[in-house]
Amino acid sequence: MRLPVRRAMEVCPVEVAVSVLGGTWKLTLVKQLSDGPLRFGELGRRVPEANRKTLTRQLRELEEDGVVHREVYAEVPPKVEYSLTSLGRSLDPIVAAMDAWGAAFAHSIGHRGQVV
Repeated sequence: MRLPVRRAMEVCPVEVAVSVLGGTWKLTLVKQLSDGPLRFGELGRRVPEANRKTLTRQLRELEEDGVVHREVYAEVPPKVEYSLTSLGRSLDPIVAAMDAWGAAFAHSIGHRGQVV
């Protein structure tokens, strides 16, 4: 477990969730992996705004925190797949709710950036 998560455990459960999932593209990665295992390149295509370094760092953190599993296949060229662990799967309803809220928010703001 990463140090920021251990520190958050001393504060409150909300801080633990923010420590594990609060990061550039982490929730988007969890959402993309909810459909099944993906290779790094496919994740990059699904989240094109994220650079490779950021994706690598966030996936490693999610793996270290037990949310994502990284499977390395012994073949040439190397094949690596990422998938959600059972802990990661438990985020499905939360991510779905946040996705729905985000879509509703974007719709309510409209094109002018004002609440409709």
